[in-house]
Amino acid sequence: MERFYTMWSYLVRRLLQAIFILFIITMLCFILTRLSSDPMAQYANKQGITAADREAIRKKLGLDRPMPVQYVRWLGLALQGDLGNSFFSKQPVLLMIKQRLPLTLILMGTAEIVIIIVSLALGLVAAIKQYSFTDNLITSISFIGFSMPIFFIALGCIMLFAVKFKQWGLPYLPTGADIWNPKDPVELIRHLILPVFCLVAIQTAGYSRFLRSSILEVLGLDYVRTARAKGLTERVTLYKHALRNAILPFITIIGLDIPFLLGGALVTESVFTWPGMGRLFWEYAQRGDYPVVLGVLLLTSSGVVFFTIIVDLLYTVVDPRIRLG
Repeated sequence: MERFYTMWSYLVRRLLQAIFILFIITMLCFILTRLSSDPMAQYANKQGITAADREAIRKKLGLDRPMPVQYVRWLGLALQGDLGNSFFSKQPVLLMIKQRLPLTLILMGTAEIVIIIVSLALGLVAAIKQYSFTDNLITSISFIGFSMPIFFIALGCIMLFAVKFKQWGLPYLPTGADIWNPKDPVELIRHLILPVFCLVAIQTAGYSRFLRSSILEVLGLDYVRTARAKGLTERVTLYKHALRNAILPFITIIGLDIPFLLGGALVTESVFTWPGMGRLFWEYAQRGDYPVVLGVLLLTSSGVVFFTIIVDLLYTVVDPRIRLG
């Protein structure tokens, strides 16, 4: 009963903090977005639009009001589920996000699952075989992958697996520039392979190195040496005692990365013309379409705050010594 009360007390406290944090984040995003772009710029060079027409458009969009008034109005509508309409496409922002979000979740979710599995495997092997040829090989590949720009890997994959394989008469992968139907599962999988590979190549490098260091640090602690002294096998010592504590920082990284899956991968989606949230954000940020930009930022920031609370709760599951205070 006491544990139940403690958890609910903790959740209420964190939710109140989350509301305040989101208020600050949305306010800063609104101010910076409005200062960084002018939605009226797209009308500046259009023929037939007079100064009076531009002023009428500003008034219709609410841009003639003071910025605090614009923010309060936007926040009030956002709390009701109305993120406004795009200045460029005239569509509701919420509808545009609903159209793009599923494909982003498919791409980023698939990549994150592969990243976690590969990182755990590589990190464990590198830690167990410390300073061996295998460890040095994994370390070298990780450093190469971590230092490579994502666009370089993406363009290299397109050149090799799409262009060259097609020239050599081998089964080749699509580049994303061709027209395809996302509802076709076969086409979806074919178009997933290259962008997922690029994301995995970049993220796995950092994840595996971090996990290796965390495991090695835990293996040197007193309770692990005590477990070995009791006669426990190396496998039991590693998986039952060491890995459970070494994985806590790893959970933190994953938990903080997951919300950014909602925002998509800007460079990867642009290179492979993947119709996700990253491309949506970039395309409309260039046009100064701040309702769309703010909608994506609100979704991402809300995800960060929410999953931070989830990660804190997971700590108590993974390590019973941690208590919510």
